[in-house]
Amino acid sequence: MSIVDFENLTDNEPDAIPVVPSAPMANGDSIPTAFDPVQLRGGRLKRLRAMMAEQGYAALVLFDPYNQRYATGSRNMFGYFLRNSTRYIYVPLEGPVILFEYPGSAHVSTWLETIDEARTSKVVWSAVNQRDNMSSDPFGIEIAELMEEHGKGNKKIGMDRCTMNLARSLEAQGLDVYDCMQDTLHCRRIKTPEEIACLAQSMAGSEAAVAEVEAAIKPGITENELFAIMYGDVIRQGGEFIETRLLSSGPRTNPWFNEASNRVIRPGELVALDTDTIGCHGYYSDFSRTFHVGPGKPTAYQQSLYRMAYDQVHHNMGILKPGMSYREIAESAWKIPERFLDRRYPSIIHGVGMHGETPLVAHHMDFDRFSKDGILEPGMVVSVESYIGEVGGADGVKLEEEVLVTDTGIEKLSRYPFDEALLGKEF
Repeated sequence: MSIVDFENLTDNEPDAIPVVPSAPMANGDSIPTAFDPVQLRGGRLKRLRAMMAEQGYAALVLFDPYNQRYATGSRNMFGYFLRNSTRYIYVPLEGPVILFEYPGSAHVSTWLETIDEARTSKVVWSAVNQRDNMSSDPFGIEIAELMEEHGKGNKKIGMDRCTMNLARSLEAQGLDVYDCMQDTLHCRRIKTPEEIACLAQSMAGSEAAVAEVEAAIKPGITENELFAIMYGDVIRQGGEFIETRLLSSGPRTNPWFNEASNRVIRPGELVALDTDTIGCHGYYSDFSRTFHVGPGKPTAYQQSLYRMAYDQVHHNMGILKPGMSYREIAESAWKIPERFLDRRYPSIIHGVGMHGETPLVAHHMDFDRFSKDGILEPGMVVSVESYIGEVGGADGVKLEEEVLVTDTGIEKLSRYPFDEALLGKEF
């Protein structure tokens, strides 16, 4: 299967971009699998500006590549700008959206209908120029001039991330600077129909990559070789990158969070993975599976771990419904047996969008430490987590499903089958 990334075709002629109408899936459920990229971008920008109006922002200056993409669909050297906060986009509540781009690369994004103007960034070299007044003062002056032109006297401006000098340069121009990251993530919690279609396509790509991994599992292969298969298939299908290297085997499955290594896999072991994939269209797909390495059958202990993880995920999916508070989810969640509590996964559910997003609902004993209360709403997409392993145990099992919250309950986005041998089913 090959997925065309309609949102980010680099052809400079917008007319060359195919328009794909939103359509339901063939099996009759409510998850669309096709979308109009112009509607995708327009719907996200509309939601962002509605948040700005609600919170009283005159403008945002977005440095985070995910927020830039959410606001405009613009993407450029994504990994580089995750590290170097030197490309920024000015989004006023009213007025032109202006891209401040790395020199010589504005053409990558200026065909987008969401970008009204492109200028060269004032802070191109983050390791040097952002940390002195030679760049921070011109940055502040230029943004203040735009605020004067479009802000109608409102001085409130949001920034999602930057160096201290840049924030101070805006304050020196008389602007009221606020951290807008939480407001932006809260805005992004509800997905438009077009975003749901992107998530469905991204999930389909990740599932195909995991199928390639499962087919390659055999004694003698290394964790790194399996991870390379998954990564390669993600890229082949139009995906972008994998945020983690969470693929482990045998004793490295317990505790969780060991990343792929050169360890050679042996018969009778478990292989566990978490996709954590920024897939096609820049949307996240996040599900987990654990497999048994043949020949032979899993041990009774391995099957018991797997069954507990399976029951935990399915119980917690079963309680989800719109209108539930996050605290209610934590209190109603599957009760982890005492001996597995120490190695519980940090969250019961977490949001999914362009990456792992809001909300994060921790277990009831951790709730006040890691979570803020809120309400589960239709249009949210969340991953339901489980890890079962005990201190001193030989194995651990990681399972996870991704679901859409609907008006009446949930609908699964992840559909990869579970390991029947580990579930104890006969073939």
